Amino acid sequence: MEVINTFMTWIFKNRIGQIEKFKNNPLEVQHEILFKLVHTARGTEFGKKHHFRQISSYKDFNQWVPVHDYESMRPYIQQTMQGQQNVIWPSPIHWFSKSSGTTSSRSKFIPVSPESLEECHFKGGKDMLSLYVTNYPNTKLFTGKSLTIGGSLQTNNLDYNKSSSYGDISAVIMRNLPKWAQLARTPSLDIALMSEWEEKIDKMANETMKENVTSLTGVPTWTLVLINKVIEKTKCDNILEIWPNLEVFFHGAVAFGPYRNLFQKLIPSPEMHYMETYNASEGFFGIQDQIGSDELLLMLDYGIFYEFMPMEDLESENPSIIPLDEVKTGINYAMLISTNAGLWRYKIGDTVKFTSTLPYRLKISGRTKHFINAFGEELIVENAEQAIGNTCKITGADISNFTAAPVYFGDNQEQGTHEWIIEFIQLPRDKDAFVRVLDEELRKVNSDYDAKRYRDMVLKLPIVHFASEGLFEKWLKSKGKLGGQNKVPRLSNNRDYVEEVSKLL
Repeated sequence: MEVINTFMTWIFKNRIGQIEKFKNNPLEVQHEILFKLVHTARGTEFGKKHHFRQISSYKDFNQWVPVHDYESMRPYIQQTMQGQQNVIWPSPIHWFSKSSGTTSSRSKFIPVSPESLEECHFKGGKDMLSLYVTNYPNTKLFTGKSLTIGGSLQTNNLDYNKSSSYGDISAVIMRNLPKWAQLARTPSLDIALMSEWEEKIDKMANETMKENVTSLTGVPTWTLVLINKVIEKTKCDNILEIWPNLEVFFHGAVAFGPYRNLFQKLIPSPEMHYMETYNASEGFFGIQDQIGSDELLLMLDYGIFYEFMPMEDLESENPSIIPLDEVKTGINYAMLISTNAGLWRYKIGDTVKFTSTLPYRLKISGRTKHFINAFGEELIVENAEQAIGNTCKITGADISNFTAAPVYFGDNQEQGTHEWIIEFIQLPRDKDAFVRVLDEELRKVNSDYDAKRYRDMVLKLPIVHFASEGLFEKWLKSKGKLGGQNKVPRLSNNRDYVEEVSKLL
């Protein structure tokens, strides 16, 4: 195994030269990708409609191709799901990534082309390993297996030819991995792709507890569920008694801050590493490339062309949209992508802030629709996660999830407030103190919230419901959304989620 580990480490380190190339020449790489995308898709239904053959500059692209959200792209995606090809992308599309909508119950189906699988998702996974072995050259990662937690797949019944499938992007990726990668992971594919999550977690625990697991890959929430299940079955104190060679958790999908203490308790080793990725249904966008920094390197050579919209223009009829070379650090942008799977100037719903432009590094600041701005407070997910993380440290609490929404002005109510439902693994020592500290921390990280809280003139002290562990899982199960990428929005101007979850309190 040592020979294999040495060989695989050498293989992955060789990619670093290509990463350095786009870091040093970001604008040239992005320019090349834009025109490769346009040229490749010029004969598609979408390309013909939007004059792709006449596009010779970014100005042309900006003029002739409108910005899309999922609803405006849906007719093209629907055609593709029905088995029609060459609609948005010339290569045959037989896979779709399913993700839950954040503002309605309708699911989103994102096309996954052969190019996006190979040149984006697979390449992102390889680069994740390349950056890791470069940062930690003494790694023993390849002496054991990677435990990956993914979703499930099902046949696409809309396809007249019955030749396509859909599921969580993690499941699509796992199903298409090359043989060498399948051999390096656990659990077996039939268990990994099960759709019934309670049975799946149980079987995953039974199988993986017998393996030499050296790395974990997945969403923090489900990874914690699995780790706890293994500990429960083996009656051990921590997971290192089962997987003594575990050295890294590659995580994404949600902010890791609120979960860090939990992982450190379950994996009590100073040698354990945590590496964040920015991988979504629509593409693989960023990887943490520096030790000790949670900034994400924007990966610029994955067949994705990036554009950005300042958040203040989000509701404008004529928003300002800029390419990569015009972004500035510290500004909240909605991210738009054009991809090698046929998404065109597509608003993925995420907001980001650049921390550096040489090279281009960023942090995920929230969602375009996951924020509270009912009273001009402009509270984004980044603020909420930072505040609740600090509050937990101060009050001795550990949480697993939360959601929050505004309580609007109403009859006999002169002030508004925010209503929170927080699921605790460890309750705070003093609940009233927790609420006060949370409010204080929110005021520290968001000046607009602080201004609205001045003397309770606009916003009152938050309302906090202290929920026991398992509440959100129970709610998702009641909606038939347990598992995969389904989750409750952490912040929303819409009170539906808070009201529905609160019924289970």
